[in-house]
Parts: sequence; structure tokens; C-alpha cells
Amino acid sequence: MTEKVLPKEDSDFSLPGRMDESNSAYFVPEIESKSKSKSLVIFGIAFVLVSTGIFAYYFLNQSEIDSEILDNSAFKTLEERMVEHYRVGQFGSDHAHAALLVFVNGDQIDFSHPRFQLQSKYIHFENNNPYLIHKHATDVPLDMLFSSFGLEITSECIVLRGQTDLNQNCIDSKNSMTVLINGKSFSNINLYEIIHNDRILISFGDSSLISNQLEQLDKLEIHDVPKSSKLVPEKDISV
Repeated sequence: MTEKVLPKEDSDFSLPGRMDESNSAYFVPEIESKSKSKSLVIFGIAFVLVSTGIFAYYFLNQSEIDSEILDNSAFKTLEERMVEHYRVGQFGSDHAHAALLVFVNGDQIDFSHPRFQLQSKYIHFENNNPYLIHKHATDVPLDMLFSSFGLEITSECIVLRGQTDLNQNCIDSKNSMTVLINGKSFSNINLYEIIHNDRILISFGDSSLISNQLEQLDKLEIHDVPKSSKLVPEKDISV
């Protein structure tokens, strides 16, 4: 007679089906849990290292980074961008006066209005004068004056942009555009740099009115350049 022997406590895996049950129900989840925990730890360490590296780089290069941000053209004013574009000279490197009259359909634009006064540091109208241009640096084109208060002049149109409206006039069969500097026709007024005592006429509309407009322009007084300038504190502009 064969003696029956009970299976030992650690021999359960030898029974039919026990090995599969043990592997699938107990061992696999434990392995996956450890793997996930390990991945989270690695990710956390990597995140800390990257964050620390970025912070350290910014700390060591803070001045340079801040300088690049401030130099970004998106933060610059229109005047600052134009100064760079036209390579305008240092403020105070020149001082010149010129008379400017602009007519639209026979009506003179009154530059004594506050919206036109002292709008640019480099070239502007001042002291409520309706026609006298003041230029305070070399290489300053009239484009900087016009852009400072929203005036756009092309070969075909004259456009004046207000805060809430747009006044645009373009040549047609009845209206023409005339630009004269010291009595001579000029093709691109925007790029012109005034010389002291210049007289400039820009006229849109009936060309028969130009002779009278020139007479009016010739009668205007162009003040001599003062030996010293005074400062307008609220605008940081010398006049």
C-alpha cells in the first residue's frame, strides 16, 4: 500500500492551475505598481532638475535677458522706431525752422490745435503756432512730423486720422495734389528734411487756388533759431 503524503505548504504552485493563478492575480500587479512608482520618482527628479536649471540660467543672465526684452521693438514707440529707421541724429544736433501750409479743398489745416502741438521730440509745432515747424536733430524727415499726429500724404491722397474719424481725399477729375518746396515741385514730401527758412505748400483740390495759397505762404514770418532752448518738462521736449 502506497503511503499518502499531504502536500507541503510551499508546494501549492505544483497543483494544477495554481501557477497561472499566482502569476496573474498576485505577481503582475505588484510589478506594475513598482514600475509606475519608479517612473513618477524619475519624472519628479527630472522636473526639479530642469526647473532648477532654468531658474539658475535666468539668475545668471538676468541683466542680459531683461535688456533683450526692453530692446524688443514691440515695446518701442512709433517715434523710437522711426528714429532707428531713419538713423536720426542726436537730439539737439540741429535746429531749423520752416513754414508749412496744408490745404484740403481750399481749407487750411490749423496746426495750432492741441492735437498737432509738440507731438514729436525731434520735429513739431509749438507755442500754438499754426504753421512754423521746429526741427531739433539731423536727418529728420517730414514723415516723422506727419506720423506724429496721423497725417499721411501720398502722390494721390491726403489722409488725416483722428481719434474717432478718418478724413481721406484722393485725386480725381476735379481735384489734384500739389506739393511745392520753395516754389518748386517735389515728388516725395515724406522723405524731405527741412532746411532753415524753407516754405512748403501742400494743396489738395482746385489747382486754381494755388497762386493765392503761395502768396499766403510767402507772407508768413519764419523766426530765427534762438541761441538757447527752453524745456517743456511734461513732454521732455526742448523748444
